[in-house]
Amino acid sequence: MIENEIKGSESPESLMRQEREIARKHIGKFPYFAVIWAFTNLAVWLSLWPLVLLDILPLWAGFIIATISISLCYLPSHEAQHDIIARPGEKLYWLNELIGHLSVIPLVTPYRALRFTHLEHHKHTNDPDFDPDYSTRASSPLGAIWKSLVDRQPGATEGLNGYANALERVGRPEVVTETAIANLIYFSILFALAWSGYAFEAVFIWWLPRHIAITYIQFFLSWAPHHPADETERYRNTRSFRSRLGNIGSLGMQYHIVHHLHPRIPLYRTPMAYWEMRDILEKRGARVDEL
Repeated sequence: MIENEIKGSESPESLMRQEREIARKHIGKFPYFAVIWAFTNLAVWLSLWPLVLLDILPLWAGFIIATISISLCYLPSHEAQHDIIARPGEKLYWLNELIGHLSVIPLVTPYRALRFTHLEHHKHTNDPDFDPDYSTRASSPLGAIWKSLVDRQPGATEGLNGYANALERVGRPEVVTETAIANLIYFSILFALAWSGYAFEAVFIWWLPRHIAITYIQFFLSWAPHHPADETERYRNTRSFRSRLGNIGSLGMQYHIVHHLHPRIPLYRTPMAYWEMRDILEKRGARVDEL
């Protein structure tokens, strides 16, 4: 029925209605996989500590697993940031918030800091003055990786270091304090491990995997789907793209345009939603030619 309507009508109103009909089919579906993913992934990362410290698992294997685990820990929290697991007032909202907080423990960036800045990113995508993620802008993939690393150096004022400005702007200075406390605890744990003779374990199970993961997450969640980040119009500020690592390897972001247009569609359903509404999005001027 929808395909016939697309052929029969090209009006913006009709296209919008068809797009929303498709989106409604996917919104409200409980993301069981994200819930299982959140708790399983955190359990895997936590288990690395006794396994490696007790010499049950070699450090090199722990490093590989930790890097993969921390790279995967953000996405369940991202679902929670958009209330996809449950909305305020619903019975399972506590689960939504629990997953939001727990899943990003290895990233050492509090859930509320990620949530408030991410919602600002959605409101002001690619706006150089108000998008907290605008600093990930770069002219090439290597440039994006380099920019991610530079923005984490002492004294840097962009990237994660610049989130404080966005949090102050939205009236959440207490979250800045929360983030500072989280980092103090993180470095205290690393120091305690090093002092106890486990410096290499601290580096290769947490410090280095975390930095690799942050670069990986910023590349695929921020740089790749918004490049070249020079448009702010709703159907032009993000895109679909093809990754050599596939949709799983790119953290499900090949269809990021669907997420920006309909952020309450669960991540696992964005590919289906994209291919159902692709022709409509193209007619509306969206950047879908990359796929």
